[in-house]
Amino acid sequence: MGKIIAIANQKGGVGKTTTSVNLAASLGVLEKKVLLIDADPQANATSGLGIDVEEVENGTYQILEHTIAAKDAIMQTSSPNLDVIPAHIDLVAIEIELVDQDKRESMLKNAIEGLKKDYDFILIDCAPSLGLLTLNALTAADSVIIPIQCEYFALEGLGKLLNTIKSVQKIHNNNLDIEGLLLTMYDSRLRLSNQVVDEVKKHFDEMVFKTIIMRNVRLSEAPSYGESIISYDASSKGANNYLSLAQELIEKN
Repeated sequence: MGKIIAIANQKGGVGKTTTSVNLAASLGVLEKKVLLIDADPQANATSGLGIDVEEVENGTYQILEHTIAAKDAIMQTSSPNLDVIPAHIDLVAIEIELVDQDKRESMLKNAIEGLKKDYDFILIDCAPSLGLLTLNALTAADSVIIPIQCEYFALEGLGKLLNTIKSVQKIHNNNLDIEGLLLTMYDSRLRLSNQVVDEVKKHFDEMVFKTIIMRNVRLSEAPSYGESIISYDASSKGANNYLSLAQELIEKN
């Protein structure tokens, strides 16, 4: 039975999509069957895997609307063992459309429940907000990975996210766990980066992944070629970091 993991943080630019795409690709390379669900209207995870967003006819929007079955929205990618449910800019409208629906926060959960038996891991790339889309992802998920960038305002907003997770646990999904906090964009030369690492570890201790994602030029280039870091440059520091994170996740589960 697969595990559904949401990758969430309402702050933008913390490495959510980078983590979603590259962790998914790394798990695939390690011979796990993976589905990545793009639940962000910016659709960066979709384009980051080489899919033309303009061409997407069936994706997250349609499965949230329940106009098609989730399995009919799945596309194969060129990455081994990795499928994707793509997003399109029309996903922006879903928050408004779902607002007066009954059980609106469970739409994604109901849509993808049946897919768990087909995959080892289902990753959900969340939008940088705490809106209805993210709420749907957290309600559907078994656990959540929270990327935190090693920069000045790193912990700002984290309290708010943890409160949201607590209320989701209380009201919608009492099985939701925190899989771990992931430190991203780490630059060992910067004192600030090291301070953030120390601070996060001091506050959250066991909850922090051992793997830290370094700042890496190849990692930021890969999406513009529509490739994961594993396809783009398997020998880069970024690829090593994400393979190590995937390994850590597999061992943990």
